[in-house]
Amino acid sequence: MDINIISKLFVGLTKALFISMSCVPAVFAAVDRVDVHAVADVSTNSHIAYERLHGTIYFAFDPELPVNQAIVDIENAPRDPTGRVRASADFVVLRPKDSSLSAQVALLEVSNRGGQASLRYFNRGSRYSGLPVSESHFGDGLLMRHGLTLIWVGWQFDVPCEPWRLRATVPIAISGDQPVTGLPRADWVVEQTRRTLAIGHRNHWAYPVLFANDSENVLTWRASRRASREIVPQSEWRFSKISADGQERRSYTHISSPAGFEPGIYELVYRAAHPRVVGLGLAIVRDTMAYAKNDPESLFPVKQGLAFGVSQTGRFLRHFLYQGFNVDETGRRVFDGMLIHSAGAGRGSFNHRFAQPSRDAHQNSAFFYPTDLFPFSGRTQRDAISGVTDGLLSVYEDESLLPNIMYTNTGYEYWGRAASLIHTSPDAKADVLPLPNERIYHIASAQHYQEHGQPRDSDKLVVDKIWRGNPSPFLVNLRALIIGLKDWVSGDALPPVSRYPRYADDTLTDIEELRLPDVGIRKPQVVHVAYRADYGERFKKGIIDTQPPHLGEAFPSRVPQNDELGNELGGIRNVWIAVPIATFLPWNRHGDFALTDFRGTFIPLSTAITDRDPRPSVSELYQDQAKFLDLSRRAAHDLVAAGYLLAEDADWVVDYNRSLWEWLHTD
Repeated sequence: MDINIISKLFVGLTKALFISMSCVPAVFAAVDRVDVHAVADVSTNSHIAYERLHGTIYFAFDPELPVNQAIVDIENAPRDPTGRVRASADFVVLRPKDSSLSAQVALLEVSNRGGQASLRYFNRGSRYSGLPVSESHFGDGLLMRHGLTLIWVGWQFDVPCEPWRLRATVPIAISGDQPVTGLPRADWVVEQTRRTLAIGHRNHWAYPVLFANDSENVLTWRASRRASREIVPQSEWRFSKISADGQERRSYTHISSPAGFEPGIYELVYRAAHPRVVGLGLAIVRDTMAYAKNDPESLFPVKQGLAFGVSQTGRFLRHFLYQGFNVDETGRRVFDGMLIHSAGAGRGSFNHRFAQPSRDAHQNSAFFYPTDLFPFSGRTQRDAISGVTDGLLSVYEDESLLPNIMYTNTGYEYWGRAASLIHTSPDAKADVLPLPNERIYHIASAQHYQEHGQPRDSDKLVVDKIWRGNPSPFLVNLRALIIGLKDWVSGDALPPVSRYPRYADDTLTDIEELRLPDVGIRKPQVVHVAYRADYGERFKKGIIDTQPPHLGEAFPSRVPQNDELGNELGGIRNVWIAVPIATFLPWNRHGDFALTDFRGTFIPLSTAITDRDPRPSVSELYQDQAKFLDLSRRAAHDLVAAGYLLAEDADWVVDYNRSLWEWLHTD
C-alpha cells in the first residue's frame, strides 16, 4: 500500500482518538483528568497510616506556550478541538491517610524503564513488580516515617510490554497529511554467533523499518568501538525473524542472517516513519508535580516537591534541567529539590525526533547516542575547541526557579559515565566549584548498582581471591542524603558539604597516574569519554540527520586517585573503605581495553602476612576483631556527624563490616 495512503488512514485514526478524549473538562494547567483505578490501605512499617492509589493521568498541553516550545515535534502533534496536544501516563502514589501527618513534601521518582526503585533504595525494601503490597516491599518504612508522599509516573512510551511497567502514551508527529520520516539507529555487540537481532534496545519497542528494501537501510560491522565500519551486503541479511526451530518470518523490527551474525559490533541505520513526540515525557513529569503542588483539587496535595532519578532517569533529570522544564505552564518552580544518582555527566535520548530513551551510550553498548554532551556542569563554561559557552542550568535567568540539587555518583560513573566532567573544566585542567544550589557527592570505590551482601563463589575469577562484583552497600548514603535534601529544601538544615575528588587535594587523576597495588588485576587502559559529536545541522532543533554521528575530539575524563590498598580517595569513604579488609574497585576489566558495564571488583586482604600480596594483611592492620570493630564504630560516628549516614544506620554498617570480617576468617 502507498505510504501516503497509510499515513492518511493513520492520521484519521489518530485524530479520532484525540477528539474522543476532548470532552473531559480541564482540572489544572496541563493535567486534564486523574483517573484512580483503585485505592488500598498498605502496611508500611511506620507509625503513619498510608494508602496506595494507582491509575492514569491525562494531560492536555498547550503547544503555543513558550515553556512547551522545547518539546521537539510538538508543533506536528495532533491537536484536540481546543488546540491542545494530549497524552496520558500510568501513576502510583503512596500518601498518608491523615493529611495532618503529612510532611507536605512529595518525592517523585522518575521511573527507570517503567520500574519503581525508591522503596528499595531508601527503605531497604524488597524488589517487586507491579504495586507495593507486602511489608517487605516497604522495608523499614524510612520515607513513610518522615511523612513523605511518594509518586511514580510513567514518562517513557517504549518500555517493554509487561503490564507492571509504568508507561506513557504520547502522540505521533505528522506533518500535515505527510508522514514524518527519519533515520533511527540500532546497534548490537555480538559475542557468539546469532541468527536474529531485535532492533529495540533491551526488549524495548522499536521503530519499524518503513520499506525493507530501501537503499538507505545500511548494516555495518566493526571489530571494536572505534574501529572502521564495514558494510554488510544486503544479500547477507534481511528484515525477518528466525525462530528456534529455524522458521523465518518477515519482521519490521528484527534483522536476521541465515548464516548467522559473527562476533563483533553491528550497527543498523534505516528509514522509519511516524516518530513519537518523545519529549512529552519531560512535560509529563513536570506537570505531575505541578498538579500535586498547585491544584486545589489535587488527590495528593503537597507544598514542596523532590525528584529522584537513578542511572537512566538521573540522566533524564539532568536533561530536564538543561532544557528548562523546571518551570511549569504558569511560570512557577516545579521541583524544589533533586537527588540525581549515578548519572555521571550524561543526559540522553529524551527529546529528539526518533529518540530511543533506553539507549545509554555506554562503553560496551549502545554506542555514541546523544548522551554525553556538552555542557556537563551546572556552572556556565566555555569549550575552547567548539567555541560554545553553556551550562546545565544556564537557561534559568531567574535563580529562584532552580531546585536544590544533590548529584551522587559511585566510583563507577567516573570510569563509565565521565562523571569528572561535572566538576572540571572542559579541558580537564582545573577544578570547577558547584553552584550554591548544588552539592556533589562521590561514593568512593562503589560500583554502579548495589551488589549482594557478600561475595559469591559464582563470581570468583580464575585468579585466586578476586571476585567480579563489588559488594559495597552504598545505599546507606542515599538514605541519609534524601532526608538531608528534604531538610535542605524545607530550610530545617544545611546539606552535608560536597565531597568529591579534586585536583586541589590530589584526589583526582589521569588514569596514567593512577596508583594500584599489584593485586593480580591490571588497571584499565581506557576510561569512558564524551565526544564532540556531530549529529547534523538540525540537531539543535532535535532532528538527527547524521547517522552514525561524526566524532570529534574527546573531552578528557579523570578518575579518583587510590590509597595504598587501591581504594578510592576524595569522596564519601564508607566504613568498609575507612576501616578496610579488602580492595573495592568500582571497575572490572572486559578484555584488554574495555571495562565491564556497571560492575566492579572485590579483592580481600590476606589474613596474615604473605609475600604474594604487597598490601598489608589484616593481622598487620588490626590487633584483633575487637580493635577492628572499635575503629569501625568510630568511622561510622564520623559519617553520621558529617551527614553521610543516618544515626539509625550506624550499627547496621558496623555489623556489615563485622560480616565481612567473619566471611574472611571462615575456612
